[in-house]
Amino acid sequence: MNESKNAIRSDRTQTVLIEAARDLFATDGYAATSTPCIVQTANVSRGALYHHFVDKADLFRAVVSHEQASVAIEIESASNTTADPVAAIRLGGEAFLNAMRDPGRRRILLIDGPAVLGADEMRAIDTDHAGQTLVDGVRAATAAGRIRTRSAEALADLLNAAFDRVALVVGDDTAHRVALWELLDALTIGDRQDRSA
Repeated sequence: MNESKNAIRSDRTQTVLIEAARDLFATDGYAATSTPCIVQTANVSRGALYHHFVDKADLFRAVVSHEQASVAIEIESASNTTADPVAAIRLGGEAFLNAMRDPGRRRILLIDGPAVLGADEMRAIDTDHAGQTLVDGVRAATAAGRIRTRSAEALADLLNAAFDRVALVVGDDTAHRVALWELLDALTIGDRQDRSA
């Protein structure tokens, strides 16, 4: 029974650290966020931080993974509302772009994430979450004869980069969104719809 209580307490401490760090990283950025500030905000000891995470970068990695998982849930929820694989890509893409309107999330995933963890590690984390959903979506659209490509994986990688670029636009991103859907339309076979809205 004590082991179960300790595990629950440990999970709670880890969650509190991730949430506190997320708020600080989102507001102040990785470089300006110190571990003493994190433990003070989380109201835990420094020892508790280092019990759960090797260092600040390890905690940041957990925050990135948590953010990616949250975005993936929104994408999958939106894309699962249609049987049309191209429409699913569009709906999932819109869900991603809407999720990335949060400036703190943009900072964590698109600015500090690659700078702190590197492109390869960010790609690996993304692949564990929303990135794989996009690959699966492009594969489904290709298999259904709806998208023209020789490599679903390469196309998904390029679309992923395009989604990130649109997400980085601050303010009115309408022109970038329209251009992104025009790009997808150019690859789509049949059943094209007006994407200007």
